[in-house]
Amino acid sequence: MSSYQGVIVSDPWLQSQFTQVELRTLKSKFLSVRTQNGRVTLEDLPPVFAKVKAFHELLNEDEIKTMLGESHGDMSEEIDFEAFLRAYLNLQGRAIEKTGGTKSSFLKATTTTVHHAINESEKASYVAHINGYLAEDKFLKDYLPIDPSTNELFDLAKNGVLLCKLINVAVPGTIDERAINTKKVLNPWERNENHTLCLNSAKAIGCTVVNIGAHDLVEGRHHLVLGLISQIIKIQLLADLNLKKTPQLVELVDDSQDVEELLGLPPEKVLLKWMNFHLKKVGYEKQVTNFSSDLKDGEAYTYLLNALAPELSSPAALDVKDPTERANMVLEQAEKLDCKRYLTSKDIVEGSTNLNLAFVAQIFQHRNGLSTDTSKMSFAEMMTDDAQTSREERCFRLWINSLGVPTYVNNLFEDVRNGWVLLEVLDKIAPGSVNWKQANKPPIKMPFKKVENCNQVIKIGKELNFSLVNVAGNDVVQGNKKLILAFLWQLMRFTMLQLLKNLRSHSQGKEITDADILNWANNKVKKAGRTSVMESFKDKNLSNGMFFLELLSAVEPRVVNWSLVTKGENEEDRKLNATYIISVARKLGCSIFLLPEDIIEVNQKMMLTLTASIMYWSLQQQAAESEDGEIPDDSSVSTKDGEDETALSREVSSLSIDDSVSEAAVSDKGSEQQSPKDNKE
Repeated sequence: MSSYQGVIVSDPWLQSQFTQVELRTLKSKFLSVRTQNGRVTLEDLPPVFAKVKAFHELLNEDEIKTMLGESHGDMSEEIDFEAFLRAYLNLQGRAIEKTGGTKSSFLKATTTTVHHAINESEKASYVAHINGYLAEDKFLKDYLPIDPSTNELFDLAKNGVLLCKLINVAVPGTIDERAINTKKVLNPWERNENHTLCLNSAKAIGCTVVNIGAHDLVEGRHHLVLGLISQIIKIQLLADLNLKKTPQLVELVDDSQDVEELLGLPPEKVLLKWMNFHLKKVGYEKQVTNFSSDLKDGEAYTYLLNALAPELSSPAALDVKDPTERANMVLEQAEKLDCKRYLTSKDIVEGSTNLNLAFVAQIFQHRNGLSTDTSKMSFAEMMTDDAQTSREERCFRLWINSLGVPTYVNNLFEDVRNGWVLLEVLDKIAPGSVNWKQANKPPIKMPFKKVENCNQVIKIGKELNFSLVNVAGNDVVQGNKKLILAFLWQLMRFTMLQLLKNLRSHSQGKEITDADILNWANNKVKKAGRTSVMESFKDKNLSNGMFFLELLSAVEPRVVNWSLVTKGENEEDRKLNATYIISVARKLGCSIFLLPEDIIEVNQKMMLTLTASIMYWSLQQQAAESEDGEIPDDSSVSTKDGEDETALSREVSSLSIDDSVSEAAVSDKGSEQQSPKDNKE
């Protein structure tokens, strides 16, 4: 399949400096300049590079022009794509020198093209984790244990099976393993499917993979594979560090206001708070603020283990002068708690952040030392949401994180209350819509500054034609869950419809409606000779999964293995089909965040997102395969029973969800709700 070959550079070293995502982006910019000017020269580069995210916060156009001139001399010289890439790398190096810093190879970094050194200690630790957790896997047991001193890990990762299995260890049930291609020898298409499934599933559990594509994993790019494994393992180890999984964590705070603050903390911060809680109880006078320098001397570990397991520990390590010797004693004591050694004494002394974090999380999992009977427990239970609200919170949180905005969302309802992350999302999906001069960057201490941010969020929403009657910025600041979910749903839906509109080159700017998506899906299934029909996105017949399986098969016949499909006549069979649908869609290339329960219960919002994602993938493929760039006739949103598109658009109110959810939410507020400007303090 030509669309999966990736961008190839003749110089292997140069190729190795970029991910496929970066190469595709830069190739697009290069071709755009060449199309516009007929050729590309160094003089053309400053305005192009000034808009690249890696540079725009560090260098202005004039600085870029000066640096390029100093490095290359003749600015009128015509350059090819490889010279374009070399100029980019050269400029990137100069930009980093200017800031006096370095770029991390961790995947959350803006770019992953600099400093690709592999931490051998981390690699050995992750290999031990994989060997331990996947040793009994039916497919992988023939390949395990992996030798950490070799590149076996990266070679094994090339077929995608290992990474998919590791995701299921971290968050069980994320991937339907029936959808993984597990033959001994996979062809390129099957390998690509596995990695596409892996990346979309990684996003669905909270990994940040904005700078990595399936082609990078097929090549076994060491720093990218290790970075992804690091994130997956971290998610597994920190899974219990929240009030829902461990309500005993409420013991760490004193009142309800502190509980709200605890809800908004990322898992790493909760882990530090837990550690300091126990250290304080046993008289440790320092505050541990990080998983690096504050743990180098081993003292905090000695106190922590003595607090959690006095019967297995001894304060004798405190009398030891040598930090390495003390670290060895800490590890010996931890071993008595059955804690796997995620790190060595050298890693403690050198302050390895990732490995210290893994080690402390492991201790928490084995013995958290929190009360199981406390009066505060009932309050913690009150903070949990109903099942559907929790699923929607999860969906929108993961979707926001998948966009690659600078702020990572850990708890949706808490993290959006200052308005900043919503402004980042709006700027991402509607560039230029945010007036950053009027925005207040966190940390924000003054409440009215948060209201200012949220007022701008609501103002932009109205400009995008969201249904926000009687909704004000203060509703977001106050954490009104119903209104926050309603706003985010409209934001996600707007993004999907814009993506589809941009793909339909023949639509001449015509807006895509929910009805268009519905009819596209029905026509696809019908043309494939199938009989299923979706009456609406709340059609209860969708619960057995047959329509979506037939739709997926219609857009890519080979992707559904019909021998694995059930009739969906009982709850168990419907769950099997729903789980399979999600994994098959991700394997195809759909970025979706719903759960099997959303299909079984026919959550109309999630039915629309699933259908739109399949439609987007299908139109993308047809656009890529069309020689003249036009989407073939069978991809157009055709009408049923000979109706024209104008008539179809009139039907949208009866077929689509529109914004009824939002309208229902605001109706509860009545006429007493203040307008956004009334809340401006």
